[in-house]
Amino acid sequence: MALLDRLPQHLFTARGWGMLAAGVFTLAAAQVMGRRDLLTLSILLLVLPLVSLAGIRLVKPRFRVYREFHPSPVETSSPTTVRLAVARTGAGGGRANMEERLPPWFGTSPAFRFPSRSAAGGTSRYEYHLRSAQRGQFRIGPVTAEFSDPFGLSLHRQAIDGGDTLTVTPAAVVLPATGLAGARGNDGVTATRTRANPSDDDVMTREYRHGDPMRRVHWAATARHGSLMVRQEESVTTPEATIIMDHRFGAFAGGSTAVPSRQAGQAAADGYSMVTSDTFEWSVVAAMSISAHLADRNYGLRFLDACGGPAFLQSPSAPEPESEEYGGTSGLQSIAESLAAIQLSGPHHGRREATAGTLSGSRAAFVRPRSLAGQDNAPAAFDDGLMDKLSAHRMRGPVIALLGRLSAEEAHALAPAAGYGTNAFAVLVADKPAELAPVLETLRQGGWRAVAVPPSAGIAAAWAAFDEDIPLPAPAADVRPGARVAP
Repeated sequence: MALLDRLPQHLFTARGWGMLAAGVFTLAAAQVMGRRDLLTLSILLLVLPLVSLAGIRLVKPRFRVYREFHPSPVETSSPTTVRLAVARTGAGGGRANMEERLPPWFGTSPAFRFPSRSAAGGTSRYEYHLRSAQRGQFRIGPVTAEFSDPFGLSLHRQAIDGGDTLTVTPAAVVLPATGLAGARGNDGVTATRTRANPSDDDVMTREYRHGDPMRRVHWAATARHGSLMVRQEESVTTPEATIIMDHRFGAFAGGSTAVPSRQAGQAAADGYSMVTSDTFEWSVVAAMSISAHLADRNYGLRFLDACGGPAFLQSPSAPEPESEEYGGTSGLQSIAESLAAIQLSGPHHGRREATAGTLSGSRAAFVRPRSLAGQDNAPAAFDDGLMDKLSAHRMRGPVIALLGRLSAEEAHALAPAAGYGTNAFAVLVADKPAELAPVLETLRQGGWRAVAVPPSAGIAAAWAAFDEDIPLPAPAADVRPGARVAP
C-alpha cells in the first residue's frame, strides 16, 4: 500500500495499478519461460487499463450544477447556506466522488458522493455552510467530479461547472444617536422654508407651472434663466446626507497594506489580491455603519469620492457603479454590496509586479480590479469637482467625510466644504493620529467637527465624539446581528 500511495492518484484505481503490475510481471515471466500464452495474457493485462483510461476521457459523463446562497449577499462573520443540486445530463451511470472547491481561507472543501441517497428525479441535493471574517467577492466552486470506468480500472477528474461568486458585505456597527441630523421631525422629514425677505443667494426657485400665482415669480431668476421661475415658499423633503469616502492609496497606504501580488495558495482566478489596509478597513466599516444609521432615520444618502465622482465607480462589486444617490432599503443594500469589494485606488495601485505585502490576520479578499487606465491623470482631491457636487445640494443635510491621512494643502482645500452642509463631520483614521493635529485644526477652523482615530478605536466612540469631545475608549462591543466588532 505504501507503493500505491506514491503513484499518481487520478489516473488508475488500486485495481488498475494492480492489473498493470500483474501485466508487467506476466510479461517478464513470458520472456523467461518462453510461454506464448503468458505473453498474450500480459498484453491483455497491460492494454485493458490503458483502453479504459482513454475511453473514460473520450466518453465522459456530463452534469449540470445549480448553486444557491442563502442569504446572498451575506455580512461578515454571518453564516450563509450553500445549496447544491447536481443532475446527470449525458449518457452513463455509476457513482462519482465530488468536491466543491473553496478558497483556502474558508477551510476544508466539502466532499460528497453522487448520486446521493436522497436523490429524486435524477437530481442529487447537498447543503453546507460558509462563514467569512473578511469582506470581498469570493469564487465558490467549481464542483469537481471524479468518476471511474465500468471496470473500475481508471479515474478521471474534471470540473463540471464554472463556480459562482459569493459577495460578503461589511457588517454595520450600531451607532448612538447624535445631533448630527440637526432639526428633524418625528416622521423623518425636514421642512425647508424660505425667509420672509429672501435674498438672491438663499432663495429656492423652480420653473413656473400652470396655476402658480404671479406674486411668486422670482424676476431675478427669471432674467438669468430666460424663463419664468417661481419661489418655493415651503417644501417638505426627505433629509439628505452626503458621505465623502476617500479611497486614495496615498491616504491609507502604510502599516498593514495589501498590494497586488501572487502568493501561493491565495490566488483568485486572476491571481491578484484586493488592495486595502487596516485603516481603510476601518473606514469601510464606518461607511456601512453610518449609512445604516442614517437610513434607519429615513435619510437619502449620496456617496462621493475625494474628487467629487461616484464613490463606488472603481468597486467591482457595485451593482450601479456610476450611481451617487441611494435611498430606502434597496439603496442601503446597494451600498453594502458596493462596499464589499471596494479597494484603494490611485497611481500606486496600477503596478502588476509582485510586491511583498501582507495583512494582519490574513485580511485579504480576492477580486478582479477594474481598469486603472487614466488614474494617473485623475483630478486633484477636494478640488472644484467636489465643491460643485456639494454646492448642488447645499444645506440639504449633513456632510460626513471619512478620510485617511491628509496633507496641509488637502486640509485647506477641504475646509470650505463644511459650509455646504447643515453639519459637517470628518473622521480621519491613521496609524498615528497625533500627527494629524495641524490638519484637524485647519478643518475645525473651516467649520468641521473633526476627529482623528487609530484603526483600533471603536466606530461608535468616534461617532459619539461628534457631540462631545471625549477620549476614545476601547473598541465597542455593541454591533448589529451578525456583525463583527468594529476594528
